[in-house]
Amino acid sequence: MGCRKRAAKSELLRVIAGSDTTTGQPAVLPDPDGTAPGRGAHLHPTAGCYDLAVRRNAFARALFPQGPRSAGGLSSAPVGDYLDSHQHTQ
Repeated sequence: MGCRKRAAKSELLRVIAGSDTTTGQPAVLPDPDGTAPGRGAHLHPTAGCYDLAVRRNAFARALFPQGPRSAGGLSSAPVGDYLDSHQHTQ
Protein backbone atom coordinates (compact mmCIF):
# COMPACT_ATOMS: atom_id res chain seq x y z
CA MET A 1 0.00 0.00 0.00
CA GLY A 2 2.75 2.47 0.87
CA CYS A 3 5.43 1.55 -1.64
CA ARG A 4 2.95 -0.18 -3.98
CA LYS A 5 5.28 -3.14 -4.51
CA ARG A 6 3.87 -6.64 -4.63
CA ALA A 7 4.78 -9.30 -2.10
CA ALA A 8 3.40 -12.53 -0.72
CA LYS A 9 0.58 -12.01 1.76
CA SER A 10 2.67 -13.69 4.46
CA GLU A 11 5.32 -10.97 4.10
CA LEU A 12 2.86 -8.11 4.62
CA LEU A 13 1.18 -6.59 7.66
CA ARG A 14 -2.61 -6.36 7.51
CA VAL A 15 -4.20 -3.22 8.94
CA ILE A 16 -7.84 -2.49 9.68
CA ALA A 17 -9.96 0.50 10.63
CA GLY A 18 -11.01 0.60 14.26
CA SER A 19 -10.77 2.71 17.40
CA ASP A 20 -7.60 3.60 19.27
CA THR A 21 -7.77 1.89 22.67
CA THR A 22 -6.30 4.90 24.49
CA THR A 23 -8.23 7.74 22.86
CA GLY A 24 -11.30 6.05 21.40
CA GLN A 25 -10.74 7.98 18.17
CA PRO A 26 -10.89 6.37 14.69
CA ALA A 27 -7.55 4.75 13.92
CA VAL A 28 -5.73 2.33 11.67
CA LEU A 29 -4.87 -0.75 13.74
CA PRO A 30 -2.37 -3.53 13.02
CA ASP A 31 -3.82 -7.01 12.49
CA PRO A 32 -0.70 -9.21 12.46
CA ASP A 33 -2.72 -12.45 12.56
CA GLY A 34 -4.99 -11.30 9.73
CA THR A 35 -8.08 -12.52 11.56
CA ALA A 36 -9.91 -9.32 12.50
CA PRO A 37 -13.26 -8.83 10.77
CA GLY A 38 -13.85 -6.06 8.28
CA ARG A 39 -12.09 -4.43 5.41
CA GLY A 40 -8.32 -4.57 5.58
CA ALA A 41 -5.29 -3.36 3.68
CA HIS A 42 -1.73 -4.66 3.54
CA LEU A 43 1.67 -3.01 3.68
CA HIS A 44 5.27 -4.08 4.14
CA PRO A 45 6.15 -4.06 7.86
CA THR A 46 8.85 -1.42 7.41
CA ALA A 47 9.12 2.19 8.47
CA GLY A 48 9.71 3.28 4.87
CA CYS A 49 6.53 1.70 3.54
CA TYR A 50 4.55 3.02 6.52
CA ASP A 51 5.87 6.57 5.99
CA LEU A 52 4.91 6.46 2.31
CA ALA A 53 1.40 5.25 3.18
CA VAL A 54 0.96 8.12 5.64
CA ARG A 55 2.27 10.71 3.17
CA ARG A 56 0.00 9.44 0.38
CA ASN A 57 -3.08 9.21 2.61
CA ALA A 58 -3.21 5.56 1.54
CA PHE A 59 -4.81 4.27 4.75
CA ALA A 60 -7.96 6.37 4.39
CA ARG A 61 -8.27 5.60 0.67
CA ALA A 62 -7.75 1.85 1.12
CA LEU A 63 -9.99 1.40 4.15
CA PHE A 64 -12.73 3.86 3.18
CA PRO A 65 -13.01 3.80 -0.62
CA GLN A 66 -16.19 5.89 -0.59
CA GLY A 67 -14.33 8.63 1.29
CA PRO A 68 -16.45 9.06 4.47
CA ARG A 69 -13.41 9.96 6.60
CA SER A 70 -10.80 12.59 6.06
CA ALA A 71 -7.11 11.94 6.65
CA GLY A 72 -7.17 14.28 9.63
CA GLY A 73 -9.67 12.15 11.55
CA LEU A 74 -7.94 8.79 11.08
CA SER A 75 -4.84 8.16 13.18
CA SER A 76 -2.23 5.69 11.97
CA ALA A 77 -0.16 5.98 15.16
CA PRO A 78 -1.05 2.46 16.41
CA VAL A 79 0.52 0.97 13.27
CA GLY A 80 3.64 3.09 13.70
CA ASP A 81 3.89 2.02 17.34
CA TYR A 82 3.49 -1.63 16.34
CA LEU A 83 6.24 -1.36 13.73
CA ASP A 84 8.56 0.37 16.22
CA SER A 85 8.02 -2.35 18.83
CA HIS A 86 8.53 -5.19 16.33
CA GLN A 87 11.48 -3.70 14.43
CA HIS A 88 14.09 -5.65 16.39
CA THR A 89 12.33 -9.01 15.93
CA GLN A 90 12.56 -9.03 12.15
